[in-house]
Amino acid sequence: MQVNKPIGVFDSGYGGLTVLKEIVKELPQYDYLYMGDNARAPYGPRSFDTVYHYTLECVQWFFSQGCELVVLACNTASAKALRTIQQKDLPHIDPRKRVLGVIRPTTEIIGQYSKTGQVGILGTTGTVQSGSYPIEIAKFFPQVQVYQEACPMWVPLIENNEYDKPGADYYVKQHLYHLLSAHPGIDTLLLACTHYPLLLDKIREYVPEGITIVSQGEIVAKSLAEYLKKHKELAGLCSKKGQISFYTTDSVTDFDSHATLFFGQQVASKHLDLGTK
Repeated sequence: MQVNKPIGVFDSGYGGLTVLKEIVKELPQYDYLYMGDNARAPYGPRSFDTVYHYTLECVQWFFSQGCELVVLACNTASAKALRTIQQKDLPHIDPRKRVLGVIRPTTEIIGQYSKTGQVGILGTTGTVQSGSYPIEIAKFFPQVQVYQEACPMWVPLIENNEYDKPGADYYVKQHLYHLLSAHPGIDTLLLACTHYPLLLDKIREYVPEGITIVSQGEIVAKSLAEYLKKHKELAGLCSKKGQISFYTTDSVTDFDSHATLFFGQQVASKHLDLGTK
């Protein structure tokens, strides 16, 4: 009897479902376990230390469920917690297990999209303040200039189902104008938050022609497929029955209604009580 060892996919809320959706498209044979820490969301405004402790607690829960590999499908967790977990915690927990993020796969290729060598990053306040994107992009594309814009209202708009309403236009237009008027040479915009693909139609309305808009889901999915090809021993440990389970630390009803929007199909989640708030 095959032991269930799903691939864990974590986010502070719903946004990671846009990444999971693309991962399942790319690698449908694997089992997946998704968890949204909605009770403590949003992570964006929280301190590095708080995000680290919350993320580590969730990663340990995934490990307790049999996961050998966990993907942090959350830019804030990837920016504020991933490196510490990889370097400090994994060696003690189990050096064979792996925790991956969404920043590295994106920064490895983002420079390929730009002809002008100027890239704009749209993200949460936490992601922007961490400086993770400029630091990582510089490693792969030292010639690329990176300009960031924090968009603190975008996630609340999306989570309150206002992403396609007239009220969203003001905040989308405001941040795009601020970034692009200050740096008119930008020809590539990265949506550095997994929520933002839901605003894509609005963003396109206010972005001039000739600017490429990049979402992370497909990039992360292809990167994960390559990673599993290279690490066959890890791929062999992950169970392959094509099953997906969803958990939330908050209201199941609320999660399921939002999750369907992000994931693109009906979702039935279970409640998880981590015991802390």
